[in-house]
Amino acid sequence: MIDEMNQPAIIDRSITGREAWTRDDIGDDDYRIALSRKAQSELLDAARTLRRQPVPLLALRSDSVDLPACHEAMEKVHAVLTHGPRFALLQGLPLDQLSLDEAKALYWILSSMLARPVAQKLDGTMIYDVHDTGRKALPGSGVRPDKTNIGLQFHNDNSYNLTMPEFVGLLCVRQAKDGGMSRVMSFATAHNALRERHREVLPRLYQPFWFDRQREYHPGEPETFAAPVFIRNGERLQARLSLHQIRGGYALKGGIVDNETTAALEAVKDVFADTSLQYQFRLQPGDIQYVANREIGHSRTEFHDFEEAERRRLLIRLWLRNDGAQGYIG
Repeated sequence: MIDEMNQPAIIDRSITGREAWTRDDIGDDDYRIALSRKAQSELLDAARTLRRQPVPLLALRSDSVDLPACHEAMEKVHAVLTHGPRFALLQGLPLDQLSLDEAKALYWILSSMLARPVAQKLDGTMIYDVHDTGRKALPGSGVRPDKTNIGLQFHNDNSYNLTMPEFVGLLCVRQAKDGGMSRVMSFATAHNALRERHREVLPRLYQPFWFDRQREYHPGEPETFAAPVFIRNGERLQARLSLHQIRGGYALKGGIVDNETTAALEAVKDVFADTSLQYQFRLQPGDIQYVANREIGHSRTEFHDFEEAERRRLLIRLWLRNDGAQGYIG
């Protein structure tokens, strides 16, 4: 039941501005930034330098090599993420002239121009492969949906932890045989749609839900995490939204979901199904997708892979934030 005495103030107005977009508002120039030939040349020079003078990836920083044209491109990315539609596509990392380790190093350097990379697992994993392992993402299993080929609903990364990443990067190394389309949705737009279509559920979405912590916790700590879906930060809206982890959280708590919680989650699913509120594109090898993780939900369609291991879909993920600790707990 909703605790009326402790109900936080909801945003009971239509959210406007560049962050509250629909599909028809978005054009290529709003989110696409191409690496110039000069920037690509800088990156290839940096790769040659790293071949001669290897440096461990974790020691690399945004100023490890001189990349003025790349800094200019990443300033544009940052502007889109903070003042534009909150998602960006950086295109043109020359994968065909790089080894995978070199591509990861350059991706790390570019992303470090946005914010500090942080751990993505309790064991300190900093750079994370997104690919299908053939395992099933069941409640309490610790298997994250990004390690499967299932379609993912709109979510923000690490919604079930204390400090979420500010930005999330995904470098496309290889595409799937078919499927795996990238989709993004503004949580401000989702909030507007919920207010218009399902106003009665908004108060519940500002109250805590149980999230499955995906076995990323120390011995003796709880296996679930409680937090609201919507968070009012002054006049700005932020979100913690992952229906998969919420379903898992309630399953771990015994599977009892009250009527208000069920209605709120069904309303969210209804809004997520509206294609006019989302934007879709296909990542090409060498593309890097960035999202403002606390304001944009990202997802993908189900995919089917090649039989050969060396051809299977592979994305490389980074979590970025300057607040909190660099470790996973944050």
